[in-house]
Amino acid sequence: MPADDRAPRPAKGPPERRPLDGRSLRLEPLDPERHGVDLFTASAGDATLWTYMPYGPFDDLAPMTDWLEDCARSDDPLFFALVETGDGRAAGMAGFLNIRPEHGVLELGHIWFSRRLRRRRPATEAVFLMLRAAFDDLGYRRVEWKCDAANAASRSAAKRFGFAYEGTFRQHLIVKGRNRDTAWFAMLDRDWPALRSSFEAWLDPANFDVEGHQKSSLSASTAATTDWA
Repeated sequence: MPADDRAPRPAKGPPERRPLDGRSLRLEPLDPERHGVDLFTASAGDATLWTYMPYGPFDDLAPMTDWLEDCARSDDPLFFALVETGDGRAAGMAGFLNIRPEHGVLELGHIWFSRRLRRRRPATEAVFLMLRAAFDDLGYRRVEWKCDAANAASRSAAKRFGFAYEGTFRQHLIVKGRNRDTAWFAMLDRDWPALRSSFEAWLDPANFDVEGHQKSSLSASTAATTDWA
């Protein structure tokens, strides 16, 4: 893809602490009092959620609540609870982080989906809503996705969503007492219009049968719009 010769501009500002609404899911600014029990229940008994996170697992509600209270006070990362519109229960989390409006760059991260969300439309819609807020509402030039290089599921998700792999930083961090190599992915503002159309077409109710199974895949559509897949 050719270089973008437009004069770069800073973003309008950091993401706001406000809800992001979709059809199947709503991102709500994290509120431990409202979301804590739901998040603990959704993650209970699934230690694999925390394998590649610098925190967790949480065996009891109290330590998870303490952690959530720390998260809720943070502006960067700015944390959201993922709340399904059907039952109003929180079933995962996500955040904006490394927010640099002056450069028009931020990252999506701290993402975890409970078993209820994985491989379902609300999980994809959560990422779409965050990308739309970053690019369309705030004018960010670049959105990053970083993960443990050993986290095959996160690497696969990044590619499915249309992020370009940019390389691996070796021994980038120490996480839970071990070296972490970090895989870097990014999406640029010039990539977004075509990828936005892919997301919108995939999320359209017409793309799902009566049992909720997709008719066409998002990965096939995003791969067709990029030159790195």
